[in-house]
Amino acid sequence: MDVSYSPQAQAFRQEMRKFLKANLPSGWRGTGTLEKAKVAEFTTQWRKILYDNNLLALAWPKKYGGAGLSPLEQVVLSEEFTRAGVPFGGSNDQFGIQMVGNTLIAWGTEQQKEHFLPRILSGEDRWCQGYSEPNAGSDLANVGTKADLDGDVWVINGQKIWTSGGHLANWIFVLARTNAQVEKHKGISFLLVPMDQPGVEVRPIRMMSGESEFNEVFFTDAVTAGANVVGKPGDGWAVATTLLGYERGEAAATLPIRFRMELDRLMDLAKESGADKDPLMRQRLAWCYGKVEIMRFLGLRTLTGFLNGKSPGPESSISKLYWSEYHQVVTELAVDILGARALVPSGRGPSTAFRTDDPGAPNSSMSWVTTFLNSRAGTIYAGTSQIQRNILAEKVLGLPKEPKVATS
Repeated sequence: MDVSYSPQAQAFRQEMRKFLKANLPSGWRGTGTLEKAKVAEFTTQWRKILYDNNLLALAWPKKYGGAGLSPLEQVVLSEEFTRAGVPFGGSNDQFGIQMVGNTLIAWGTEQQKEHFLPRILSGEDRWCQGYSEPNAGSDLANVGTKADLDGDVWVINGQKIWTSGGHLANWIFVLARTNAQVEKHKGISFLLVPMDQPGVEVRPIRMMSGESEFNEVFFTDAVTAGANVVGKPGDGWAVATTLLGYERGEAAATLPIRFRMELDRLMDLAKESGADKDPLMRQRLAWCYGKVEIMRFLGLRTLTGFLNGKSPGPESSISKLYWSEYHQVVTELAVDILGARALVPSGRGPSTAFRTDDPGAPNSSMSWVTTFLNSRAGTIYAGTSQIQRNILAEKVLGLPKEPKVATS
């Protein structure tokens, strides 16, 4: 594992600092200084600046509109943008650039790449993920959404759930069953489906935090072109696994940066309340600090693999398992530090329920409580902790699979 930065990466860091100075207002202290309603407006404008300067997809090949840089530059950008308090892109770019974009580069036809990749970068196509279903969340291979090829179009019927950003998207990548006559892993296909059509309905799900960032998506004779299948029909499980590897693998190297920023805010909260004088609280804060440092080194190990040409594999489940369980502990500590104030939260809430206040915002009980409530779901969405442990046990450690339960 290499924990150093190359001269090229350090030069890129200086470029990013100059870029931020040139494109942010004088005295800028982060999106947390904006009214919450203004954050989305700023993000839209900022994304346009990133697009114009080719900073949205650093590691994509230049032929597909990327910058052709290494994942190490992506980490440098994350560090500098986090320090400056600006987003890395738009609200749905994780699904468009990091997930389906990288997957298309790995699996897509040249026609698919030429059509979709430029539209992902421009923001014309905004993506969401159609994986989980009411009866197929952790057991993703059990998806029941069906797609039948009728002439040169796929006709889709079924339901997806826990669709993050579905209310903001106009395209969805869907795992659908296209062959019911083979074993369940082999009968799935990966389809690219437009959402702006009568056969697609999006319904918001109100979360415990009060936000509605998740959605249900219903397909009733929805259609997409026959050519909008990634890989061959029946390759969906392999394609989906590749996408999950990109989701978890890239996040392994960048999420620790955000978690460290969040922990720094918690340290400030502890000092403001006097909790930093309590020996037990200090011990818990030290535990969190150690966990974030371990997370950073896990991310650097993943990054070293990327730099050596290794594609993300099942070991990327380590990162998802680690950060989701850590985040429940650290946000619970925040609520304990707040004490009675957590019962009547006040102040500015976060612009997203998945992390605490934006950089530059004052520490508010509302932001910590909102993040605490949402963190309860962190060990469920994007793959439950139980599933991550099974993947690591079977695919990484080579342990035998659990015996199937006999059914009568």
